[in-house]
Amino acid sequence: MDSDKTDNAVMPNSNAIRLSGRQWLAVAGILLALVIAAPALWRHVEPFSPGSDYRIPYELSSDYWLYHRYSDWASARGKIAVIGDSVIWGHYVAPDGTLSHFLNIETASERFANLGLDGTHPTALAGLIAHYAEGLAGSTVVLHFNPLWLTSEKHDLSTRKEFHFNHPKLVPQFVPRIPCYRASFSTRLWAVTEQYVPFFSWTSHLQIAYFDGLDLPRWTLQHPYENPLGRIADCRLRIADSGPGEHPGIENPKSEIPNPKSTDVAWVTPDRSLQWRFFRHAVELLRRRECRVFVLVGPLNEHMLDTEDAAAYEQIKRSIATWLQEDDVPNLMPAALPAGLYADLSHPLPDGYARLAAQLASKEAFASVVSLDASPPDRARQ
Repeated sequence: MDSDKTDNAVMPNSNAIRLSGRQWLAVAGILLALVIAAPALWRHVEPFSPGSDYRIPYELSSDYWLYHRYSDWASARGKIAVIGDSVIWGHYVAPDGTLSHFLNIETASERFANLGLDGTHPTALAGLIAHYAEGLAGSTVVLHFNPLWLTSEKHDLSTRKEFHFNHPKLVPQFVPRIPCYRASFSTRLWAVTEQYVPFFSWTSHLQIAYFDGLDLPRWTLQHPYENPLGRIADCRLRIADSGPGEHPGIENPKSEIPNPKSTDVAWVTPDRSLQWRFFRHAVELLRRRECRVFVLVGPLNEHMLDTEDAAAYEQIKRSIATWLQEDDVPNLMPAALPAGLYADLSHPLPDGYARLAAQLASKEAFASVVSLDASPPDRARQ
């Protein structure tokens, strides 16, 4: 009997930590302070001084915390944000071959900042602007629409067949529904958490920028002899490295272009396009934030379209132009560049970007929106 009592008795545990209610509240307060303060404090630890041709490094395309920091930096210095997908980012060109670079040359300034992000289709772009570009409120924005996203239901994300697309964390996770997006509930919930809690987008930044996209436990398992703190010190330069385009080794880009008029196009008209719907939402969101918005549409490489596809595209351009005009959105819908100035269906080469920048700079509506005759506002803040 005595033996049974001994076995069932609660034995003291020298390793146990017992906290009172007040102590638990203190722990909760410390953790909450860490969650709130850590991202802001990190900005003082991690150096970030982008140059005039800076763009988010290709390898960090999903680092939305860094994009948020860059958009804040650009707005604080009165920069004109040029926002869009890989056409703006400069998929086939070096940092000094992009549209923003040539706009700076045309205007003899350093006012244009490349806030393009590789792979950001309009649905993702709307999410990027909504959650990671709040700092651009009240500034001037050149927003690009790439008609490439209307060339099929797959590109438009309106196909009902499951499809793994770029930047799934930026699209609406629950409402409205994206037909081809079949992520689990936990994946969707985590994406929403990152959007609204800066601490978690910051931890994702650390993983992407310093630990190969892995969390710290998994990274240490794969690198048992490396010091994580040393990794951070060694990788700070990655954040400042705009790097070449994704295809820096192309000596003759024309050879990369598919045979003319061989492109498989199944146009999705704007009235039923998911991507166009979200692009309009992005424009409206920027305007609600009192941004001055100028829209650039294309120019698509129409030399690769056959007669039927080209005729359908003309109808699509008319529909887009009608909406822009009815909503009084200043815009440029330039004619196709010469065929030799494209690398593929939608990406210009450096000379193509230079010609496009010259067209923009010469347009009165563009000069009016970006106030080329005025000095940039002094809103310097970190």
